[in-house]
Amino acid sequence: MVFSDRADAGRLLAERLRHLSTEDVLVLGLPRGGVPVAVEVARALSAPLDVVVVRKLGMPGRPEVVMGAVGEGGVVVVDDEVMTYGRVGPRELAAAREREEREVERRVVRFRGGRPPQQVHGRTVVLVDDGIATGSTARAACRVVRAQGAARVVLAAPVAPEGAVRRVRGEADEVVCLETPRDFYAVGQWYRDFTQTSDDEVVRLLQTADAAGDRDASGEERVDEDVLVPAGTLLLPGRLTVPPRARCLVVFAHGSGSSRHSPRNDAVAAALQQRGLATLLLDLLTADEEGERELVLDVELLAGRLAGAVRWVRQWAGLASLPVGLFGASTGAAAALWVAADPASRVSAVVCRGGRPDRSEEH
Repeated sequence: MVFSDRADAGRLLAERLRHLSTEDVLVLGLPRGGVPVAVEVARALSAPLDVVVVRKLGMPGRPEVVMGAVGEGGVVVVDDEVMTYGRVGPRELAAAREREEREVERRVVRFRGGRPPQQVHGRTVVLVDDGIATGSTARAACRVVRAQGAARVVLAAPVAPEGAVRRVRGEADEVVCLETPRDFYAVGQWYRDFTQTSDDEVVRLLQTADAAGDRDASGEERVDEDVLVPAGTLLLPGRLTVPPRARCLVVFAHGSGSSRHSPRNDAVAAALQQRGLATLLLDLLTADEEGERELVLDVELLAGRLAGAVRWVRQWAGLASLPVGLFGASTGAAAALWVAADPASRVSAVVCRGGRPDRSEEH
C-alpha cells in the first residue's frame, strides 16, 4: 500500500487503533513527520495530542547510518552492532550525543512554546511516527514515556520493515503497523507526497489541537444536572454528568444504606468524569421505600428499575452508542449483577462496592 500523504496514513492507522477508544489515551507524535499522522489518530480517538522529542544519532562521516537515538529526559539508545561496525569510540559517541541533545532541547522549546507537556503518568500512550526505518528513535521514544510513568505504551506507524518491528517489540506493549514490506529502502517510498514537515507546521498542528482541547475543558458542552428516571409510576432521582467527548457511561446503582449523595460514590464518580467517563448516580428506591425491608431486599424489583434506567439514559443524545458499565453499592450490587447477566442489557462491565452481591445468586 502506498499512502497519499501523512494525513491519509494517519486516518488509516487510526482505524487499526479504534480498540483503544475506551482507554485513557494520550497520543504523542514523533516530530516532525509523525505529527501530521498523530493528528488524525488523536482526532479519531478523541484524545489529547502532544509530542515526544527524540533525535537520531548518525555515525560520524556517515550521518545517514543510525547508531542510536537520544530523547527528552536524557534517554539514550545505542545500537552496539552499528557502533562496532563503524568503529565508533566513546569520544565520538559523546560528541554526537551532546550535539543532538542540544537539538532535542531546542525542539522542546520550539514545539511546546512554554506550555507544560501533557500528563503521561498512568495513561495509555500511543506513540505515532510516519514510519519506522531502524527503530532507534521509536525505542528511545518508548523509553522516554516509560520513564514518565506510562501505564501502557502502544507504538503505531503506517509502515516499517519486519526487522525494525521485531526490534521495537521489546520496548512497547503493543506495536501496530499497517505495512511491513520486505523491499523496504526508506519511509518516503511508501508515500506519494512525502513533503518534509516544517517546525512551523508542527507548532500549528499542536496549537490547533490545544485549542480544541481548551474548548472541551471550558465546560461549555458538559452536561451536569439532576434528573428523574421513570420506573413504572415512580420517578427515581438521579444525577447525570456527561463530560465532553465521553468515552463510556457508568451507572451507579444505590440500594439501601447508600445514595447518590454518598461522599465515597461522589468521589469515585468525579474521578471517572475526569477520565472522560459519563456517570449516572441513581437511587433505586425512593425515600419512603427505603424503610420497607421487603423492598430493600427485593433484588428482582431493583434489577428491573436499574435495567429501565440503563434503557432510559441511552436515549440521551450522544450516549446511545457508548459502552455501559454498572457500579453497584449495597443491595444495588446484586441488582447490577442481575442486569449484567441479561445479554439484552449490553452491559460491558460491573463493579460492586461492598453490599450484598451474593443475593443475586438465587436469581
